[in-house]
Amino acid sequence: MDFILLFFILLFFNKMIFTKVIETHPYVSKKTLNNLFFFHVFFFIVYYLTTIYSRSDSIQYYNSAESISGNWDIIQYTGTHFIDNFSAPFVNIGLSFESMMLLYSWFGYIGFVFAYIFFKENIKLNVTVFGKYDLLQLILFFPNMHFWTASLGKGSLIFMGLMMFTYSLKKPQKRLFFLMLGGYFVYMIRPPVMLFVLTGVMVGLLTGREKLSIGMRIIIISASLFFLYSASNTILGIANIQSTDTAVEDFQQYSNEQSDRLESSAGSGVAMQSYPLPMKLFTFWFRPLFVDSPSFLGLFSSAENLVYLLLFMKIFNKRFIGFIRTAPYLVKMSAITFLLASYAMTFVMSNLGIIMRQKSMVMYFGFFVIYYFLADEKQNTLNKKNDLQAETI
Repeated sequence: MDFILLFFILLFFNKMIFTKVIETHPYVSKKTLNNLFFFHVFFFIVYYLTTIYSRSDSIQYYNSAESISGNWDIIQYTGTHFIDNFSAPFVNIGLSFESMMLLYSWFGYIGFVFAYIFFKENIKLNVTVFGKYDLLQLILFFPNMHFWTASLGKGSLIFMGLMMFTYSLKKPQKRLFFLMLGGYFVYMIRPPVMLFVLTGVMVGLLTGREKLSIGMRIIIISASLFFLYSASNTILGIANIQSTDTAVEDFQQYSNEQSDRLESSAGSGVAMQSYPLPMKLFTFWFRPLFVDSPSFLGLFSSAENLVYLLLFMKIFNKRFIGFIRTAPYLVKMSAITFLLASYAMTFVMSNLGIIMRQKSMVMYFGFFVIYYFLADEKQNTLNKKNDLQAETI
C-alpha cells in the first residue's frame, strides 16, 4: 500500500517540477521529461527484479537503515554510513523495501532532469550523430546510466547531487540552494569526487573564456579552497593517508588493497594494476566489450560501451585541441573532473561489474565535452556557409 501511495506522491511532485522547469527553462520538452521518467521506472523494475534473484547491496542498505531507530546522523558519517542514516527516517516511518527502491530511483531520475537542463541551457544547437540520431536524446537514454541510478544505494543519490551541483554552476548566485544541496550529497557520499569536481571548477574558472566578474571568481575559488581545506582530513582518511609525507605510498597501498578486494569479490575481475595508464582508462571507459561478455546482459552492456567509444572517437582530431584551449569554463571543468575522477578510479577498480556502476558518476561530464565540441563544429560550419552566401550577394 505504501508503494502505491508513494508512486502517486512522486507523480504529483513530477507535475510540480515539470511546471516550474518549463516556466524557467522554456527550451525544455515536457514530453522528454515524461519519457525520461517512465524509461527510468522501467529500469527500476529491472533492477528490483535482480534483487530478488541475486545478491544486492540495496537489501543490505535497507536492513542497515532499519536497525537505526531515531538516532540517525546525516552530518557526521560519509559513504555507506551516510546512506544508512539518510535512509533511516524513511524506513522508520514504515516505507517498505520496494518503496525505498522507488524513492531512490526517483532521486536518480531527478539527476537526469538536472542533466537535461544543463545540456540544453549550455548547448543551443541540436547535434545528430551516426547519420540520424539526436545526440542529446541518445545521451539521456543510455540504458546502463539508468540501470545504475535506479536503486537504493549511492549511485542514484550521488548522480542527483553531481548533476544538481553542475547545473548550478551556470548561475551560482541565483542557484545557491541547489549548489549547496548538490555539493552536500556528493561530499557526504564520496568526498574524493567532490575534490575532483572542485578542482575542475577552479581550473575552469581561471582558464575559461567567460566574462565572469572578478568578485564572483574570487568567491567561488575561495569557497572551494575553504571547503577543500576543511574536508582534507576526511578526504585523505578515505584512502588511509596518514600524512602528506607518505601520501603517495599510502595511496598506492590503499589502491592495491581495494583493487585486490574488488577483484576477488566477483567473477569478472580484470588485472587493472598491471595495465599501463592508457589501457586502464580504456578499460574504465569502454569495457566490457564483446570479448569480455559471455552473457546476454554483458552483450547488451558491450553494445552501449561501443557507442561510448564511437562518440569519444569524434574528439580525436586536431581541431579539438584548439577548441579545448579556448573552451568555456563549464567545458573545461567537465573535462578536468572527468579525467581526474577516471584516473583515480582506475587505481581501485578491477571488476568490470563495479566499473560499469562507478563510471555512471562521471560519464556525463565526458559526454558534455563531446556534445559541446560537436555543437561548436556545427556552428563553425554554419558560420562559414553564411559567410559564403553573404559574399555571393
